[in-house]
This record gives sequence, structure tokens and C-alpha cells, in this order.
Amino acid sequence: MPDSPLSASAYEVLGVEASASDAELKKAFRRALRETHPDTGGDPERFAAVQHAWDRVGTPEKRRGYDSGAASRSRNSRSSESGAASSPFAARGASQAREDSRPRARAYGHPGGWRRERFLESMREWVGRGVALDDPYDPALVRSAPREIRRTLADALAEEATARTVSTLGIGFTIWHDVATGSPDRKIDHVVLGPTGLFAILSEDFGGPVKVRRGELIGPDVQPEKPMHELTSRAKSLSRQLKVAFTCFVIVVPDDSLAQPQVPLGSARGQPTMVVRQSVLAHLLRTGPEVSRSRHIGGNELFDVRTRLSNGITFVE
Repeated sequence: MPDSPLSASAYEVLGVEASASDAELKKAFRRALRETHPDTGGDPERFAAVQHAWDRVGTPEKRRGYDSGAASRSRNSRSSESGAASSPFAARGASQAREDSRPRARAYGHPGGWRRERFLESMREWVGRGVALDDPYDPALVRSAPREIRRTLADALAEEATARTVSTLGIGFTIWHDVATGSPDRKIDHVVLGPTGLFAILSEDFGGPVKVRRGELIGPDVQPEKPMHELTSRAKSLSRQLKVAFTCFVIVVPDDSLAQPQVPLGSARGQPTMVVRQSVLAHLLRTGPEVSRSRHIGGNELFDVRTRLSNGITFVE
């Protein structure tokens, strides 16, 4: 997750301060290579991370670009509506340059919007009142912020990534983002309706790998403690309010957070629960979960559910 606000910086991977001299940086790189090399009993993943970190800051030019966020701006510019992004963490919604003319899914709400606002408020409070905050998305500033603030931004980015994915599903799907089920921190990130059913989705970036145990996600940084229980609880509230039944409950995580493309967690209210990589989400939504593929909906039922959702869903503010 090189562009996640929760990722270790290149300097942290190499074990030096961001203010280290070029000579100190090179010395740290060589030491880290020796310590992590697989041939001497090191961790292959850490070895790869050290090489990647050096590739980002190994020359004065690359280092200046990394410190200013220029490298990520270059990677993101092709997917930005304006052709350039102010930083790798600047807001990017579901819309992007169209490479085809196929109809998009209908979407409502503002993906990641509530968390973006929360991030900006927290950054202003952390920096201090009266202090100018020219660019709250400045990479160096974001990396220095407390983890709680960086986690809020990471989740906003995760929600925006999911929004871009589901927007490509086609005209047969309808999506609602940032759906209220009570207090804002109990929202459902995305509700997706299509021929394969009705899905309740949370988009999460926990900043590290996650595993599955007893029907839940676990990991050193997994918060809340039982994210799937939280999702099904929120969906239950919405189901009762609108008199609709969900087909599947899904938590989406970055690809390198999960060892397998998708992992079933069990069931809730008789319907499957699962965690999936971001890259396989569209396939899951188009085909439906394995145990529910015979329960596709259409015609009058699909129209009725869409009407109930459209008339009853409210969005977090």
C-alpha cells in the first residue's frame, strides 16, 4: 500500500529520520539490505520493501520528488479529472476519464465525503488554531500526523476506490454511498443493488494484513474490534427501516492486506459474509456470492427494492 496514509514512509522502512543526510540514507539502505536479505535468513517481504523504499528516495532528485509527493502525483494524474492532483491523498471521487462509452451504474451520495470532512477538521485541530494550513494533504504533513488522523484519510481513500470500482458495474446496478443508519460513525459505506442481489459494503484500510478467525477479521490494527459484526448490525437497522433484505455483507480491503482474493466469514441473518480484495469486488458483485447465485432478482422485485431504497435512504452529514 505505497500510497496509503498508514503505510510506513520510505525513511521508516530504511530506519532513518526524514532529515537524514544522503550519506546516512545510503548507509542505512546498505545495512537494511544485509539485515533483510533472504540468503542470510532475512524476511523476503521486508527485503522487497527496503528495495522499494530506496527506489523512491535513492537519489537527490527522487528524494525531492518523494518529499513533495511528486512521484505519486505523476502516477495519479492520468486518473484525475483535471489532469493533476495536488497530492497522492487529494480527493478523487468515482468519476474519472472515460475510456469507453458504456453506461455507468447509477450512484447517489458522496463516497468518502464524511471521512474527508472529519480528516480536515482533525488536521486543523492538530496543527493548531491560527496556524496556516496551506495543503492538508501534503505528504510530509500527513505522514507526521497521529495515526488516528491518518486512518481517517486512509478509509476515505478506500471508500473512493470502491466507488470507482462499482461505478463500472453497468446500468443494471444502483449504488448509494455514505448511507446513514444512526450516528455518522455507524454508516454503511456503500449499498449496492443489482440483479445479483442487495449488498452492504464497508471499505477499510487497516494499514496492515488481516486474517480471519471465527467469522471475524483480526489483525494488530483492526478497528473496530469486530468490523463484520458492526456491518451486519448497521445493515439490520436499515433492513428494518426500509423492509428490504440484504443478500450479502462485504468488507473490502486493499489487495495486499488479504492473502486470498476473497474469504468467506460465515453468515449473518442467513446470508453470507465475506472479506474481499479491492480488485475482485466487481466480479463478486456481478456474479454474486457462490451460495447465493440462485437468488438473483429482477423485474418487479428489483424495481420495488430500488424504489424503497431511493425513497428511504438518507446520507450522513
